Amino acid sequence: MGRFKPIVYKIWSLKTMIRKALLLKIFSAAYMQRWNDKIRPIELIELDKQAHKMVIAYFLGKFVEEDPGFQWTDIIEGGIFELLQRIVITDLKPPIFYKIKEDEDKYKRLNEWVYRELEFIISPLDPDFCKRFKGYFSKSDDTLNKRILSAAHFYATKWEFNIIERANPDGYEIGAIKRDLQQRQERYYDLKGMEQLIKHVRYKNFIDLCGQLRFQSRWAHLHRIPKTSVLGHSLFVAILSYLFSLEIKACRRRCINNYFTGLFHDLPEVLTRDIISPVKRSVEGLSDLIREYEKEQMEKEVYGLVPQEWHPEIKMCTEDEFDSLVTKNGKREKVTSKDINDRYNEDAFNPKDGELVKAADSLAGFIEASVAILNGSGSPELQEARLSLKKQYERANIAGINFGEIYADFD
Repeated sequence: MGRFKPIVYKIWSLKTMIRKALLLKIFSAAYMQRWNDKIRPIELIELDKQAHKMVIAYFLGKFVEEDPGFQWTDIIEGGIFELLQRIVITDLKPPIFYKIKEDEDKYKRLNEWVYRELEFIISPLDPDFCKRFKGYFSKSDDTLNKRILSAAHFYATKWEFNIIERANPDGYEIGAIKRDLQQRQERYYDLKGMEQLIKHVRYKNFIDLCGQLRFQSRWAHLHRIPKTSVLGHSLFVAILSYLFSLEIKACRRRCINNYFTGLFHDLPEVLTRDIISPVKRSVEGLSDLIREYEKEQMEKEVYGLVPQEWHPEIKMCTEDEFDSLVTKNGKREKVTSKDINDRYNEDAFNPKDGELVKAADSLAGFIEASVAILNGSGSPELQEARLSLKKQYERANIAGINFGEIYADFD
Protein backbone atom coordinates (compact mmCIF):
# COMPACT_ATOMS: atom_id res chain seq x y z
CA MET A 1 0.00 0.00 0.00
CA GLY A 2 2.74 2.46 0.98
CA ARG A 3 4.45 2.39 -2.39
CA PHE A 4 1.40 3.94 -4.10
CA LYS A 5 1.27 7.04 -1.88
CA PRO A 6 3.89 9.07 -3.78
CA ILE A 7 1.98 8.51 -7.04
CA VAL A 8 -1.28 9.78 -5.55
CA TYR A 9 0.55 12.75 -4.08
CA LYS A 10 2.07 13.65 -7.45
CA ILE A 11 -1.28 13.48 -9.23
CA TRP A 12 -2.90 15.67 -6.55
CA SER A 13 0.01 18.13 -6.71
CA LEU A 14 -0.25 18.40 -10.50
CA LYS A 15 -3.98 19.05 -10.34
CA THR A 16 -3.63 21.73 -7.66
CA MET A 17 -0.67 23.31 -9.44
CA ILE A 18 -2.75 23.66 -12.63
CA ARG A 19 -5.72 25.17 -10.76
CA LYS A 20 -3.47 27.68 -9.01
CA ALA A 21 -1.89 28.59 -12.37
CA LEU A 22 -5.35 29.27 -13.86
CA LEU A 23 -6.37 31.55 -11.00
CA LEU A 24 -3.13 33.49 -11.24
CA LYS A 25 -3.41 33.72 -15.03
CA ILE A 26 -6.86 35.34 -14.76
CA PHE A 27 -5.58 37.67 -12.04
CA SER A 28 -2.61 38.66 -14.21
CA ALA A 29 -4.96 41.03 -16.09
CA ALA A 30 -4.59 43.28 -13.02
CA TYR A 31 -1.00 43.98 -14.13
CA MET A 32 -1.85 44.87 -17.72
CA GLN A 33 -1.63 48.59 -18.44
CA ARG A 34 -3.85 50.03 -21.16
CA TRP A 35 -3.07 53.06 -23.35
CA ASN A 36 0.51 52.86 -22.07
CA ASP A 37 1.85 54.91 -24.98
CA LYS A 38 -0.44 57.83 -24.12
CA ILE A 39 -0.55 60.42 -21.31
CA ARG A 40 -2.93 59.03 -18.69
CA PRO A 41 -4.20 61.03 -15.70
CA ILE A 42 -4.96 57.67 -14.03
CA GLU A 43 -3.80 54.10 -14.60
CA LEU A 44 -6.11 52.20 -16.95
CA ILE A 45 -5.95 48.47 -16.30
CA GLU A 46 -7.13 45.56 -18.46
CA LEU A 47 -8.98 43.75 -15.66
CA ASP A 48 -10.92 46.95 -14.92
CA LYS A 49 -11.75 47.51 -18.59
CA GLN A 50 -13.03 43.94 -18.96
CA ALA A 51 -15.14 44.38 -15.81
CA HIS A 52 -16.65 47.61 -17.13
CA LYS A 53 -17.28 45.88 -20.46
CA MET A 54 -19.28 43.14 -18.73
CA VAL A 55 -21.37 45.71 -16.80
CA ILE A 56 -22.18 47.33 -20.16
CA ALA A 57 -22.91 43.91 -21.70
CA TYR A 58 -25.39 43.28 -18.87
CA PHE A 59 -27.06 46.62 -19.58
CA LEU A 60 -27.30 45.94 -23.33
CA GLY A 61 -28.41 42.35 -22.79
CA LYS A 62 -31.30 43.28 -20.53
CA PHE A 63 -33.06 45.01 -23.44
CA VAL A 64 -33.00 41.88 -25.62
CA GLU A 65 -33.02 38.98 -23.17
CA GLU A 66 -36.35 37.73 -24.54
CA ASP A 67 -35.20 37.97 -28.19
CA PRO A 68 -34.55 34.79 -30.23
CA GLY A 69 -30.94 33.67 -30.09
CA PHE A 70 -30.01 35.63 -26.97
CA GLN A 71 -28.25 33.64 -24.23
CA TRP A 72 -26.80 35.04 -21.00
CA THR A 73 -24.36 32.12 -20.79
CA ASP A 74 -22.99 33.07 -24.22
CA ILE A 75 -22.44 36.63 -22.97
CA ILE A 76 -20.70 35.43 -19.80
CA GLU A 77 -18.51 32.81 -21.44
CA GLY A 78 -17.71 35.07 -24.39
CA GLY A 79 -16.47 37.66 -21.90
CA ILE A 80 -14.25 35.07 -20.19
CA PHE A 81 -12.89 33.76 -23.51
CA GLU A 82 -12.11 37.27 -24.76
CA LEU A 83 -10.36 38.15 -21.49
CA LEU A 84 -8.18 35.03 -21.71
CA GLN A 85 -7.35 35.81 -25.35
CA ARG A 86 -6.40 39.35 -24.38
CA ILE A 87 -4.14 38.12 -21.56
CA VAL A 88 -2.17 35.96 -24.02
CA ILE A 89 -1.86 38.54 -26.82
CA THR A 90 -1.23 41.50 -24.52
CA ASP A 91 1.75 42.73 -26.58
CA LEU A 92 -0.31 43.20 -29.76
CA LYS A 93 -1.47 46.80 -30.24
CA PRO A 94 -5.15 47.06 -31.30
CA PRO A 95 -4.42 48.21 -34.90
CA ILE A 96 -2.21 45.15 -35.46
CA PHE A 97 -4.76 42.85 -33.83
CA TYR A 98 -7.61 44.16 -36.00
CA LYS A 99 -5.41 43.82 -39.09
CA ILE A 100 -4.78 40.17 -38.24
CA LYS A 101 -8.50 39.67 -37.61
CA GLU A 102 -9.27 40.77 -41.17
CA ASP A 103 -7.26 37.81 -42.48
CA GLU A 104 -9.30 34.69 -41.67
CA ASP A 105 -6.37 32.27 -41.93
CA LYS A 106 -4.00 34.37 -39.82
CA TYR A 107 -6.68 34.97 -37.18
CA LYS A 108 -7.43 31.25 -37.03
CA ARG A 109 -3.76 30.44 -36.51
CA LEU A 110 -3.44 33.16 -33.87
CA ASN A 111 -6.34 31.70 -31.88
CA GLU A 112 -5.04 28.16 -32.20
CA TRP A 113 -1.80 29.42 -30.67
CA VAL A 114 -3.74 31.21 -27.90
CA TYR A 115 -5.56 28.00 -27.05
CA ARG A 116 -2.33 25.99 -26.99
CA GLU A 117 -0.85 28.54 -24.58
CA LEU A 118 -3.80 28.09 -22.21
CA GLU A 119 -4.73 24.44 -22.77
CA PHE A 120 -2.66 23.09 -19.88
CA ILE A 121 -4.07 25.44 -17.23
CA ILE A 122 -7.73 25.21 -18.34
CA SER A 123 -7.62 21.40 -18.61
CA PRO A 124 -9.21 20.83 -15.14
CA LEU A 125 -12.31 22.79 -16.22
CA ASP A 126 -15.47 21.29 -17.65
CA PRO A 127 -14.54 19.61 -20.99
CA ASP A 128 -17.54 21.20 -22.74
CA PHE A 129 -16.42 24.64 -21.52
CA CYS A 130 -12.94 24.02 -22.97
CA LYS A 131 -14.52 22.87 -26.24
CA ARG A 132 -16.64 26.04 -26.41
CA PHE A 133 -13.55 28.15 -25.76
CA LYS A 134 -11.62 26.41 -28.53
CA GLY A 135 -14.38 27.04 -31.07
CA TYR A 136 -15.49 30.49 -29.91
CA PHE A 137 -13.27 32.64 -32.14
CA SER A 138 -13.98 30.64 -35.29
CA LYS A 139 -17.70 31.46 -35.15
CA SER A 140 -19.38 34.41 -36.86
CA ASP A 141 -19.14 37.81 -35.19
CA ASP A 142 -22.64 38.67 -36.43
CA THR A 143 -24.61 36.78 -33.79
CA LEU A 144 -26.64 38.85 -31.33
CA ASN A 145 -24.55 37.73 -28.36
CA LYS A 146 -21.20 38.50 -30.00
CA ARG A 147 -22.44 41.88 -31.21
CA ILE A 148 -23.49 42.80 -27.68
CA LEU A 149 -20.03 41.90 -26.39
CA SER A 150 -18.44 43.82 -29.25
CA ALA A 151 -20.61 46.88 -28.53
CA ALA A 152 -19.77 46.66 -24.82
CA HIS A 153 -16.07 46.39 -25.64
CA PHE A 154 -16.34 49.42 -27.90
CA TYR A 155 -18.22 51.54 -25.34
CA ALA A 156 -15.73 50.73 -22.57
CA THR A 157 -12.86 51.63 -24.90
CA LYS A 158 -14.52 54.91 -25.89
CA TRP A 159 -15.17 55.68 -22.22
CA GLU A 160 -11.44 55.32 -21.56
CA PHE A 161 -10.53 57.34 -24.64
CA ASN A 162 -12.61 60.27 -23.42
CA ILE A 163 -10.30 60.42 -20.39
CA ILE A 164 -7.16 60.10 -22.54
CA GLU A 165 -8.31 62.79 -24.98
CA ARG A 166 -8.80 65.36 -22.22
CA ALA A 167 -5.23 64.77 -21.05
CA ASN A 168 -3.65 65.30 -24.51
CA PRO A 169 -6.23 66.63 -26.99
CA ASP A 170 -3.64 67.36 -29.70
CA GLY A 171 -1.51 64.28 -29.07
CA TYR A 172 -0.18 61.96 -31.74
CA GLU A 173 -2.91 59.63 -33.12
CA ILE A 174 -5.63 61.19 -30.95
CA GLY A 175 -7.54 62.59 -33.95
CA ALA A 176 -7.27 59.32 -35.89
CA ILE A 177 -8.41 57.26 -32.89
CA LYS A 178 -11.38 59.56 -32.35
CA ARG A 179 -12.49 59.22 -36.00
CA ASP A 180 -12.10 55.44 -35.86
CA LEU A 181 -14.20 55.18 -32.69
CA GLN A 182 -16.92 57.35 -34.23
CA GLN A 183 -17.09 55.06 -37.26
CA ARG A 184 -17.20 51.95 -35.09
CA GLN A 185 -20.00 53.41 -32.94
CA GLU A 186 -22.30 53.56 -35.96
CA ARG A 187 -22.14 49.77 -36.31
CA TYR A 188 -24.12 49.31 -33.09
CA TYR A 189 -26.94 51.83 -33.50
CA ASP A 190 -29.35 48.99 -34.36
CA LEU A 191 -28.94 47.37 -30.93
CA LYS A 192 -31.86 48.28 -28.66
CA GLY A 193 -29.67 48.82 -25.63
CA MET A 194 -27.21 51.04 -27.50
CA GLU A 195 -30.09 53.13 -28.83
CA GLN A 196 -31.42 53.55 -25.27
CA LEU A 197 -27.96 54.38 -23.94
CA ILE A 198 -27.55 57.17 -26.49
CA LYS A 199 -31.08 58.57 -25.97
CA HIS A 200 -31.29 58.58 -22.16
CA VAL A 201 -28.82 60.43 -19.95
CA ARG A 202 -29.78 58.38 -16.88
CA TYR A 203 -28.60 55.18 -18.59
CA LYS A 204 -25.28 56.80 -19.46
CA ASN A 205 -25.06 57.91 -15.83
CA PHE A 206 -25.52 54.31 -14.69
CA ILE A 207 -22.59 53.16 -16.85
CA ASP A 208 -20.51 56.12 -15.62
CA LEU A 209 -21.41 55.39 -12.00
CA CYS A 210 -20.31 51.75 -12.33
CA GLY A 211 -17.17 52.99 -14.08
CA GLN A 212 -16.26 55.04 -11.00
CA LEU A 213 -15.50 51.75 -9.25
CA ARG A 214 -12.45 51.58 -11.53
CA PHE A 215 -11.03 54.55 -9.61
CA GLN A 216 -11.62 53.07 -6.14
CA SER A 217 -8.66 51.01 -4.95
CA ARG A 218 -9.10 48.09 -2.58
CA TRP A 219 -6.94 48.34 0.55
CA ALA A 220 -6.20 51.89 -0.61
CA HIS A 221 -4.12 52.65 2.49
CA LEU A 222 -1.66 49.82 1.78
CA HIS A 223 1.22 49.58 -0.69
CA ARG A 224 0.44 46.71 -3.07
CA ILE A 225 1.54 45.47 -6.46
CA PRO A 226 -0.68 45.20 -8.34
CA LYS A 227 -3.25 47.65 -7.03
CA THR A 228 -6.73 46.29 -7.66
CA SER A 229 -9.86 48.35 -8.11
CA VAL A 230 -13.24 47.49 -6.67
CA LEU A 231 -14.62 46.86 -10.18
CA GLY A 232 -11.68 44.70 -11.29
CA HIS A 233 -12.01 42.66 -8.10
CA SER A 234 -15.73 42.23 -8.79
CA LEU A 235 -15.06 40.71 -12.22
CA PHE A 236 -12.53 38.32 -10.67
CA VAL A 237 -15.20 37.23 -8.16
CA ALA A 238 -17.77 36.85 -10.96
CA ILE A 239 -15.47 34.62 -13.03
CA LEU A 240 -14.56 32.45 -10.02
CA SER A 241 -18.25 32.14 -9.11
CA TYR A 242 -19.11 31.05 -12.65
CA LEU A 243 -16.28 28.51 -12.95
CA PHE A 244 -17.17 27.02 -9.56
CA SER A 245 -20.81 26.83 -10.69
CA LEU A 246 -19.79 24.86 -13.77
CA GLU A 247 -17.70 22.54 -11.61
CA ILE A 248 -20.70 21.61 -9.44
CA LYS A 249 -22.90 21.26 -12.55
CA ALA A 250 -25.19 24.11 -11.53
CA CYS A 251 -28.25 24.70 -13.69
CA ARG A 252 -28.09 27.47 -16.28
CA ARG A 253 -29.99 30.08 -14.23
CA ARG A 254 -27.90 29.35 -11.16
CA CYS A 255 -24.69 29.93 -13.15
CA ILE A 256 -26.04 33.24 -14.48
CA ASN A 257 -27.21 34.48 -11.07
CA ASN A 258 -23.92 33.55 -9.42
CA TYR A 259 -21.90 35.38 -12.09
CA PHE A 260 -23.86 38.64 -12.00
CA THR A 261 -24.02 38.59 -8.20
CA GLY A 262 -20.23 38.45 -8.25
CA LEU A 263 -20.06 41.28 -10.79
CA PHE A 264 -22.41 43.63 -8.91
CA HIS A 265 -21.90 42.60 -5.27
CA ASP A 266 -19.74 45.65 -4.49
CA LEU A 267 -21.78 48.19 -6.45
CA PRO A 268 -22.95 49.94 -3.23
CA GLU A 269 -19.30 50.79 -2.53
CA VAL A 270 -19.49 53.45 -5.22
CA LEU A 271 -21.56 55.33 -2.63
CA THR A 272 -19.67 54.35 0.56
CA ARG A 273 -16.14 53.47 -0.68
CA ASP A 274 -14.35 50.22 0.15
CA ILE A 275 -14.61 49.79 3.92
CA ILE A 276 -12.35 46.95 5.05
CA SER A 277 -13.75 44.23 7.34
CA PRO A 278 -11.67 45.10 10.45
CA VAL A 279 -13.16 48.61 10.40
CA LYS A 280 -16.69 47.23 10.02
CA ARG A 281 -16.11 44.91 12.99
CA SER A 282 -14.41 47.53 15.17
CA VAL A 283 -17.62 49.01 16.55
CA GLU A 284 -20.66 46.93 17.50
CA GLY A 285 -23.51 47.57 15.09
CA LEU A 286 -21.35 49.49 12.58
CA SER A 287 -21.66 46.82 9.92
CA ASP A 288 -25.47 46.88 10.13
CA LEU A 289 -25.45 50.68 10.01
CA ILE A 290 -23.31 50.63 6.85
CA ARG A 291 -25.69 48.09 5.24
CA GLU A 292 -28.70 50.27 5.97
CA TYR A 293 -26.93 53.34 4.59
CA GLU A 294 -25.98 51.42 1.44
CA LYS A 295 -29.61 50.39 0.86
CA GLU A 296 -30.82 53.93 1.41
CA GLN A 297 -28.25 55.37 -1.00
CA MET A 298 -28.90 52.68 -3.63
CA GLU A 299 -32.58 53.67 -3.59
CA LYS A 300 -31.70 57.34 -3.83
CA GLU A 301 -28.80 57.29 -6.32
CA VAL A 302 -28.77 54.06 -8.35
CA TYR A 303 -32.16 52.42 -8.91
CA GLY A 304 -33.54 55.50 -10.63
CA LEU A 305 -30.86 55.11 -13.32
CA VAL A 306 -32.19 51.77 -14.63
CA PRO A 307 -35.66 50.48 -15.61
CA GLN A 308 -37.84 49.61 -12.64
CA GLU A 309 -38.32 46.01 -13.75
CA TRP A 310 -34.60 45.43 -13.24
CA HIS A 311 -34.67 46.49 -9.59
CA PRO A 312 -35.44 43.07 -7.97
CA GLU A 313 -32.55 41.43 -9.83
CA ILE A 314 -30.06 44.17 -8.97
CA LYS A 315 -31.23 44.14 -5.34
CA MET A 316 -30.64 40.38 -5.25
CA CYS A 317 -27.06 41.02 -6.41
CA THR A 318 -26.31 43.99 -4.13
CA GLU A 319 -28.43 43.72 -0.99
CA ASP A 320 -28.78 39.94 -0.57
CA GLU A 321 -25.51 39.16 -2.30
CA PHE A 322 -24.27 36.55 0.18
CA ASP A 323 -27.64 34.87 0.84
CA SER A 324 -28.45 31.64 -0.96
CA LEU A 325 -31.91 32.10 -2.45
CA VAL A 326 -34.56 30.29 -4.47
CA THR A 327 -37.95 31.35 -5.78
CA LYS A 328 -40.95 29.27 -4.66
CA ASN A 329 -44.54 30.20 -5.46
CA GLY A 330 -43.37 33.59 -6.68
CA LYS A 331 -41.51 34.44 -3.46
CA ARG A 332 -37.80 34.53 -2.70
CA GLU A 333 -36.81 32.13 0.06
CA LYS A 334 -33.51 31.87 1.91
CA VAL A 335 -31.94 28.41 1.82
CA THR A 336 -28.42 26.95 1.86
CA SER A 337 -26.19 26.03 -1.05
CA LYS A 338 -26.54 22.40 0.07
CA ASP A 339 -30.33 22.75 -0.22
CA ILE A 340 -29.89 24.06 -3.76
CA ASN A 341 -27.65 21.12 -4.64
CA ASP A 342 -30.09 18.62 -3.16
CA ARG A 343 -33.49 20.06 -4.17
CA TYR A 344 -33.46 23.29 -6.13
CA ASN A 345 -30.81 22.97 -8.85
CA GLU A 346 -33.32 23.78 -11.61
CA ASP A 347 -33.96 26.95 -13.62
CA ALA A 348 -37.58 27.01 -12.39
CA PHE A 349 -36.38 27.86 -8.85
CA ASN A 350 -34.13 30.73 -10.06
CA PRO A 351 -31.42 29.67 -7.56
CA LYS A 352 -28.47 31.78 -6.43
CA ASP A 353 -25.55 30.59 -4.26
CA GLY A 354 -24.74 33.55 -2.03
CA GLU A 355 -22.46 31.34 0.05
CA LEU A 356 -20.49 30.35 -3.03
CA VAL A 357 -20.17 33.97 -4.16
CA LYS A 358 -18.98 34.92 -0.66
CA ALA A 359 -16.37 32.17 -0.80
CA ALA A 360 -15.25 33.39 -4.25
CA ASP A 361 -15.06 36.95 -2.87
CA SER A 362 -12.86 35.79 0.02
CA LEU A 363 -10.67 33.70 -2.29
CA ALA A 364 -10.18 36.70 -4.58
CA GLY A 365 -9.12 38.78 -1.57
CA PHE A 366 -6.76 36.01 -0.44
CA ILE A 367 -5.12 35.87 -3.88
CA GLU A 368 -4.79 39.67 -4.00
CA ALA A 369 -3.08 39.64 -0.59
CA SER A 370 -0.87 36.64 -1.45
CA VAL A 371 0.33 38.15 -4.72
CA ALA A 372 1.04 41.51 -3.05
CA ILE A 373 3.14 39.75 -0.39
CA LEU A 374 5.06 37.81 -3.05
CA ASN A 375 5.68 41.12 -4.83
CA GLY A 376 7.36 42.57 -1.76
CA SER A 377 4.64 44.11 0.39
CA GLY A 378 5.54 43.62 4.03
CA SER A 379 2.26 45.01 5.33
CA PRO A 380 1.12 43.26 8.55
CA GLU A 381 -2.51 43.92 7.49
CA LEU A 382 -2.04 41.85 4.32
CA GLN A 383 -0.32 39.05 6.25
CA GLU A 384 -3.17 39.05 8.76
CA ALA A 385 -5.83 39.04 6.02
CA ARG A 386 -4.15 36.15 4.23
CA LEU A 387 -3.83 34.01 7.36
CA SER A 388 -7.34 34.85 8.56
CA LEU A 389 -8.96 33.88 5.25
CA LYS A 390 -6.96 30.66 5.00
CA LYS A 391 -7.96 29.67 8.52
CA GLN A 392 -11.61 30.49 7.84
CA TYR A 393 -11.79 28.27 4.74
CA GLU A 394 -9.22 25.54 5.43
CA ARG A 395 -11.97 23.01 6.22
CA ALA A 396 -14.78 24.58 4.21
CA ASN A 397 -16.79 22.68 1.64
CA ILE A 398 -19.35 24.95 0.02
CA ALA A 399 -21.84 23.73 -2.58
CA GLY A 400 -19.52 20.77 -3.20
CA ILE A 401 -16.35 22.83 -3.69
CA ASN A 402 -13.46 21.95 -1.36
CA PHE A 403 -12.11 25.41 -0.57
CA GLY A 404 -9.59 24.07 1.92
CA GLU A 405 -7.83 22.28 -0.93
CA ILE A 406 -7.81 25.46 -3.04
CA TYR A 407 -6.25 27.51 -0.23
CA ALA A 408 -3.68 24.76 0.33
CA ASP A 409 -2.61 25.22 -3.32
CA PHE A 410 -1.03 28.52 -2.29
CA ASP A 411 1.12 27.09 0.52
